[in-house]
Amino acid sequence: MVNQRILVSVPDHTLRDALGELPDGVDLIEWALDGPAPVPEIDLVVMPYMGATRKLAHLAGVQTRLVQSQAIGYDGADAVLPAGNLLANAASVHEASTAELTVGLILASQRGIPNFVRDADAGQWSRPDQQHASLADRTVLLLGYGGVSRAIEARLLPFETTIVRVARTARSDETGPVHAFGELAELLPQADIVVVAVPLTTETHHLVDDAFLARMPDGALLVNIARGPVADTEALLAHASSGRLRLALDVTDPEPLPDGHPLFALSNVLISPHVGGASTAMLPRMVRLLREQIRRMQRGDEPLNVVLGAPATL
Repeated sequence: MVNQRILVSVPDHTLRDALGELPDGVDLIEWALDGPAPVPEIDLVVMPYMGATRKLAHLAGVQTRLVQSQAIGYDGADAVLPAGNLLANAASVHEASTAELTVGLILASQRGIPNFVRDADAGQWSRPDQQHASLADRTVLLLGYGGVSRAIEARLLPFETTIVRVARTARSDETGPVHAFGELAELLPQADIVVVAVPLTTETHHLVDDAFLARMPDGALLVNIARGPVADTEALLAHASSGRLRLALDVTDPEPLPDGHPLFALSNVLISPHVGGASTAMLPRMVRLLREQIRRMQRGDEPLNVVLGAPATL
């Protein structure tokens, strides 16, 4: 085992308190990346959960061994992260909660629950003029096939759905094929529900555009739990306003969506305020990940979930 002291910065007292007693040789300080670093060397820097990417610039001149995000997505970090830093994302922390919300949005949209709530708020008994769509026997296309989509898939299969998996590159596994983005034109017309779960990159920016939406069948449901700019908001608004498609959005562009935005007025659009990972499962899972990263540092092992950067020379 590597015998050395480890300094860990956490962004707030809640996370600090949740970490509890740590092994000998591990010291904690609070730093939210909101200004110059309190010390010139910090082994493990934990970023704030939301809105932290631009704050990575405060790492300039600080020697670190690992910068740990509390989110899965890391779009924009490559433009801000100073050279010589490793950035790890929070894979294993948010997948279950995001999958839960995704299934909740799908079920609510399919079974007409928002309309029932609106009628109940008005003190009225809902009188649907037609049957609502089932989830059973629907074809669900998962766009992006990382940890979040695998968690969604595991929860959707017991609902007796057919799952079509699409990723940047084609491959296969023990359960069948994973199709490539290039096959979307043929796959989208077959999908009753499309779940967007890709990272935001130059390749995926506005991937969901007018042409993409036009290939979806009438009455289909688009669920975006990725990042807002993956979808063209004007195209979403056009297809939803016509009544041709339904939307369930946990992310939007811009975000937050301004008060009075036309999407809010559409009864076939369900919007949640980017809360995919924001459940009570987050804090204990984040603590578990941080404790594992600390153990790895103590042993001299490679950290988990590194997504950007190169090792620093300390």
